Amino acid sequence: MDRERKLDQLERYLESLTPKKVVEELNKFVVGQEEAKRAVAIALRNRWRRQRLPRELRNEVVPKNILMIGPTGSGKTEIARRLAQLIRAPFVKVEATKYTEVGYVGRDVESMVRDLVEEAYRMVKEEMAEGVKERARRFAEERLVGYLLGEGSGGLELPFPFPFGGAAKGRGERVPEYKRRELLEKLRRGELDEEVVEIEVFTKAGGPAVLTPPGMEELQNQLGEILKGLLPGTKRRKKVKVKEALEILTQEEAEKLLDPEEVASEAIYRAENYGIIFIDEIDKIAIKHRGLEGGVSREGVQRDLLPLVEGTTVSTKYGPVKTDHILFIAAGAFHLAKPSDLIPELQGRFPIRVELKPLTKADFVRILTEPQNALVKQYKELLKTEGVYLEFTDDGVEKVAEYAELLNEKTENIGARRLHTVMEKLLEDILFEAPEMKGQTLVVDARFVEAKLGSLVEDAELAKYIL
Repeated sequence: MDRERKLDQLERYLESLTPKKVVEELNKFVVGQEEAKRAVAIALRNRWRRQRLPRELRNEVVPKNILMIGPTGSGKTEIARRLAQLIRAPFVKVEATKYTEVGYVGRDVESMVRDLVEEAYRMVKEEMAEGVKERARRFAEERLVGYLLGEGSGGLELPFPFPFGGAAKGRGERVPEYKRRELLEKLRRGELDEEVVEIEVFTKAGGPAVLTPPGMEELQNQLGEILKGLLPGTKRRKKVKVKEALEILTQEEAEKLLDPEEVASEAIYRAENYGIIFIDEIDKIAIKHRGLEGGVSREGVQRDLLPLVEGTTVSTKYGPVKTDHILFIAAGAFHLAKPSDLIPELQGRFPIRVELKPLTKADFVRILTEPQNALVKQYKELLKTEGVYLEFTDDGVEKVAEYAELLNEKTENIGARRLHTVMEKLLEDILFEAPEMKGQTLVVDARFVEAKLGSLVEDAELAKYIL
């Protein structure tokens, strides 16, 4: 019943995320690239629509996977990452170049699905732990009072004068209930937070390392879990402050209240129906590279990837996971290859193609100032911690954007990432000397930017190494 209630809450939340609302939320962090934002917003809405269909039709509706094409630093990864945060879905980002065809040394492509399930398990466990937090805290408080009173601890004395006529000592002695209640009240009011207490904590066995041939990570995981289950955990005593002890014991009690099978079942459901796998640098495994070293392996990775995208069952330590309705978003710059260089079967599994445009000076100005995590805002807040106040004029921001665009044209185009390099070099001296500049207000205008960066930008050879 609790699972149904949570799923109902998730469905209502997803219902509120209309395509327009999704684009509005993405606009807070990603500048431009409207076509890509619309594509992911529609893909997200279709997932909610699918859940509303009759069961027999629901299984027939497959996700419309997306292929993002655009230069590095244009926002491909950021769009996918922010989307996952927005919908509270399990999300993993993987690099296509890390995987190899079965039989070669490297990661097996199915491990990306296992990574997704691990992320889903972590999310579900956190949610469920939050749901039992109040109960767990009450149990933890009772245990902590017992430690403070020295019950069952071999006659430990309280680490501070006990207000009820001395510490409880000796095994088996029962402290009057009213004294326990008074101590519990003091604990809840925070009056004992800074006192030190010795508690007993349980540590799970880590299990020995298991070595298996490359590409057999699942066998390695299974053997590791089996051996871990055979080894008992250990208990050890630890002296900590009461406040910290309460957190440790609350976490332990929450673990006891959770049903691992229920967490695993929910994690698999979330991964199967809401999971997103973002495959970056997919252009690096295109057939175009067959002539290069490892070309056969690259094409083999595509063929191994195909069943996952088409829909198959992957074995994980939490149980089998069907990939039929996992949303795959692939991205690549496609400088040396084209989407048509991917094997035809894989091309057909990414029906939505969106092209991200190279960023211009106007885009850089917006990136520096508009998003919630804009670089200008970040540096202002960082320096404010030192008592230094930074002010950027409009012409100063424009000059930074102009230099970033110019550098991308002269050297390698790395998109918005160029702004990080330019800003760090621009403010290098201020960041170094900030502790001695407390109380000062510094203005970053066009003249300041030109004085700091002008000569570097003009020297193309120097700029390649520094900016």
